Amino acid sequence: MNPIIQTQLETYKAANAIEEENATKEVIQEIALYGLWRAKFFDVAVFQGGTSLRILHKLPRFSEDLDFMLPRPDPDFDWAPYLKILTSTFEEYGLNPETVSKFQMDKRIRNAVIKDNSVANQLDLSFGQRDQRKKLRIKLEIDVEPPAHSVDTFTFMDFPVDYEVRHQNLSSNFAIKIHALLCKNYLKGRDWYDFSWYAAQGIYPNLPHLEAALRQYGPWSEKKDLKVDQNWLKEKLTDRIQEINWEDAKTDVSRFLRPIEAESLKLWKNAFFEFKLAKILENAPTS
Repeated sequence: MNPIIQTQLETYKAANAIEEENATKEVIQEIALYGLWRAKFFDVAVFQGGTSLRILHKLPRFSEDLDFMLPRPDPDFDWAPYLKILTSTFEEYGLNPETVSKFQMDKRIRNAVIKDNSVANQLDLSFGQRDQRKKLRIKLEIDVEPPAHSVDTFTFMDFPVDYEVRHQNLSSNFAIKIHALLCKNYLKGRDWYDFSWYAAQGIYPNLPHLEAALRQYGPWSEKKDLKVDQNWLKEKLTDRIQEINWEDAKTDVSRFLRPIEAESLKLWKNAFFEFKLAKILENAPTS
């Protein structure tokens, strides 16, 4: 095992087995990003989603999957050539994961999976060895038919070595998060935690990108007269907030939080998120 991985894991100061497993997954995620950079993946793709917030912007919750989008549609995208270099990168760090690309050329979202039991079995874990038969599982997803008007940027990273990640800017990433909040037919408390975080950062969503996403998929996709502006955003998010079972939302997100962050879940109710929405609307561009 390369000692850089053990050293990185120790920086998390995990307080229990769940935190330790989340930290181990995040170490694998960061090595995966480096491997994808080596494969020149970021020449054709953009990092997005909750894990990008965690790794690039220090969102105080763990995240499971690596989500990406293409800057422009490409129905011929295939994970296979990138996974080959990704696998060799892991091997250089003493890991032996299984990387699997599912044949989905008819799907808008193309998936690949990293499955690994080598990393945990070789690390000095503080909370006991994992079941050797149990594999850490990280899903990679990419949208090959992305909505228009996304804006991307670049960030330098330094673990496991120096490299660069191309990713959505926060405003565009927030737009996709709001699309998820409004269009998913199931509840993810993690999405609402991220919503609260965006409000605290003073981020206003990229509304043209949100409108393009809504026209592409969801209950408004057939609305030819759809116009996503500040008033529309306030009305639809207020309605959605009032529909949420906040106890269920807290249950979903709590396992991804450290105890100090989980304290804020006591505040979760309609009034709290209406306050957060008001903060977001205050940041609307004036022009």
